[in-house]
Amino acid sequence: MVRVLIVDDHGLYRTGMSTLLAAEAGIEVVAQASGGRVGVRLARELRPDVVLMDLQMPDLDGVEATRLILEERPETRVLVLTVVTDEARVAAALSAGATGFLLKDASPDQIAMAVRAAAEGSAWLSRRAAEIVLRRMRETEPGRVADSSSLEQLSPRELEVLRLLANGMENAEIAESLDISPRTVKNHVSSILSKLGLASRVHAAIYAVRRGLG
Repeated sequence: MVRVLIVDDHGLYRTGMSTLLAAEAGIEVVAQASGGRVGVRLARELRPDVVLMDLQMPDLDGVEATRLILEERPETRVLVLTVVTDEARVAAALSAGATGFLLKDASPDQIAMAVRAAAEGSAWLSRRAAEIVLRRMRETEPGRVADSSSLEQLSPRELEVLRLLANGMENAEIAESLDISPRTVKNHVSSILSKLGLASRVHAAIYAVRRGLG
């Protein structure tokens, strides 16, 4: 059972999200917090597996709350769920230790999957967050050269898929670009992760950028 704490100053959204997640198999919402300071206190007291964290709150913003929670209990996973999309805020949240970043217009299924992935230690980024992370990596780690010793495990088609992942593309976009089905793309991604020993498509994209494929 994945124990979740929801921290959001919007009461209706917080209550609605609690109801949706509580209906998911294997997820238990242990508490709700109406602000960052209460969220930090409840995270300390209840020790949830995953904290769903809003960024914009009046008393203590989500970035600082995330930092404080992880200072006290680094094994907790913080998943940012917000309407904020500007680069500085995304980067700040990830730098504070957030393991994922989702926009509030994400579907309930996407949020539930992100919660489960976070509990297992995997990163989960929205398209916007992934674009920011990958762009920053290209700026700070230019001129990387592909590591053929590890990439030679991949088929030519898997290399194509990996390159497109490194450009922040979703499965449907990759499928359209390569004129194959989304299911086939999903199978290729699973094979890439297995061959390279990576936990998620985000890790695969970062791996690719660091090896000059993006």
